[in-house]
This record gives sequence, structure tokens and C-alpha cells, in this order.
Amino acid sequence: MLKIEEWSATRLPRFDNRPESGRKGSGRSVASRGFTLLEMIIVLMIVTILLSIAIPAYQTVVHRARETVLKQNLYLMRRQIEQFAADQGRYPQSLQELVERGYLREIPVDPITGSRETWQEIREENPTLGTEGQPGIVDVKSGAEGESTEGTPYSEW
Repeated sequence: MLKIEEWSATRLPRFDNRPESGRKGSGRSVASRGFTLLEMIIVLMIVTILLSIAIPAYQTVVHRARETVLKQNLYLMRRQIEQFAADQGRYPQSLQELVERGYLREIPVDPITGSRETWQEIREENPTLGTEGQPGIVDVKSGAEGESTEGTPYSEW
């Protein structure tokens, strides 16, 4: 017949992390547990594969975001040029005049070129709105070279 101590030792689960004596396992002691070189190489290869997928996708998202900001900047400047013409009876002589008169806080940065100086100002061909013969700016385009993700040149936006 089993004594109570023997019965409880064989029936109750162990809740500690100590290896049982005589237990079959990896053969490693508690103090020497760690990762093998093979395990580390496998993990590094998995991380490398995931990064090789994620980085190009991230770069595409950033490029499309820049294009969206460019479209918004062009829309804003074109709207303010038209507002200036409606208020003043003439087109502005420069983008800086839009800033000086309070139509823009500052000339926006072209997100593709990273500069405020690359905007291409399109002047009116026949000055008609009382500009004393000086053509004003009727449109603005990006000075960035290359094509967008849509396949159109930035200079045509």
C-alpha cells in the first residue's frame, strides 16, 4: 500500500522549473541553457527576409506621400493666385508677393526637390489685368525632374 507522501509525489503536478532527477531531455543543465549558433542564424535570416520585403514597401509609401503633398501644395498656390487676381485685379509678380500680401504664410517646399526655389512660375502671355505691361504669374508647376508613380512628369502637374 502507498503512503500518503508517495502517492502525492506521483499524482500531483510540479509547479517549479527545476528539472526532475532522472528526467530525459536536452542534456543541458539549467545554468547552460541558451541559443545555439544555428538558432541565431535562422532568426537573423528570417529578420533579413522580412526587412527585404518591408523596406521597399515603406519607400513606396513615402514617395507617394511626397507626391500627395506636392499636389496639395500646387492646389493651394493656384487657388491663392486666383484669389489674388480676383482681389487685386492683376496677377502677382512673384510667389513672394503672395507671401508679402498675406495670401500665403510662406512659399511651400517642393517635397520632391526639397527646395522652395524650384517652383516653375508660368507667366501670362498677354497681360490684361492692369499690370502696366508686366506679365504676372498665372500658374505654378513643380521644378522636379522625373516621373510620378502615375507615369506623368512632375513638370506637367
